[in-house]
Amino acid sequence: MTRVLIYGATGFTGRAISHEAKQAGLDFVVAGRNHERLMELAEDVDVPFITVRLDDAVGLDQALNDVEVVMNVAGPFVDTAQPVLEACLRTRTHYLDVSGERASFARALQYDGCARERGVMILPGVGFVNTPSDCLAAHLKKRMPDANELRFAFSRVDLVSRGTMRAMLSLVRRDVCIRRHGELVAIPVGRLERCFDFGEGLQMAAALSWADVITAYHTTGIPNIEAYAEMSVPVRGAYQLGALWAEPLRLLPARWASDLALKAWPEGPDMTARQGKRRVIVAEVENLGRWKMTSRISLPDGYSITPPIAIRALQKVTSGELKPGFATPAKVFGADFITDFDGVRIEDVIRGSLDNFRWQW
Repeated sequence: MTRVLIYGATGFTGRAISHEAKQAGLDFVVAGRNHERLMELAEDVDVPFITVRLDDAVGLDQALNDVEVVMNVAGPFVDTAQPVLEACLRTRTHYLDVSGERASFARALQYDGCARERGVMILPGVGFVNTPSDCLAAHLKKRMPDANELRFAFSRVDLVSRGTMRAMLSLVRRDVCIRRHGELVAIPVGRLERCFDFGEGLQMAAALSWADVITAYHTTGIPNIEAYAEMSVPVRGAYQLGALWAEPLRLLPARWASDLALKAWPEGPDMTARQGKRRVIVAEVENLGRWKMTSRISLPDGYSITPPIAIRALQKVTSGELKPGFATPAKVFGADFITDFDGVRIEDVIRGSLDNFRWQW
């Protein structure tokens, strides 16, 4: 039995994960809809390939019949996750993906009951940014077990692939999704802005709809969660202006225009562009006594860290480290999972009425 199927393997991240899987010695097959590109990749990494479209339910079932785990790398995940997920449930195959799209996590969560019944694990977000942020949330929950509020902030994006740009465009909405008292609620774009220290002084960030309002709640149970992204004044202005045009941008002519523009966008940054680039995620928790604790995680750029995270997750799942139903990286692998990777550093900051100090490891 082939243990792993990588779907969407011919994309920028899919190719990187396929090469990482080969180096790790995984038993896998690559799959997707483009026969020619799949054949070229399969020859390059010397593994079998399967050509199958997502609208071919029978073909998907046949592709998964002899597979233990699927790694979905085909975005946008709001479109691709559902057919792959449903095929996994029919064939009792564990599902993983590298999504960061909140809508795809919300959809995956709806299959939790069915997945538990069939002994299937649904684990989205095994890459950047969800795995680091989820582990950071679990880390802070350990530091402050009585935390009532959790806020994330992500440093600015310097490198954007075609797939990331497509996902970013999908975030353009009139409202931002946050969690209040355990429930998901919508607030207008621009309503929430806060300053966070990414390691070089306070920077302004604006709230956005991120998957952590789902995953961090599942991992920690903290009832109030918000997510932010570092944005300059011009970027915040463009973000709010885009929100005003969110609905017209979803009309078919606008979608055609954006798809045409995205074809001209670079598929992904090369190694030279990624050299020395790092991302920082800040998370802070607060309890009812208004005591605050903050932690920062610094790590390589998302395109460099995602393949090793995905492969390590696959290795753990194929060795039996899994939990049926909807799952999160930290819930399955533990809060320290992210610290096993080269170039990852966590810094803790304790703030209280008398204390203000930090340490690193």
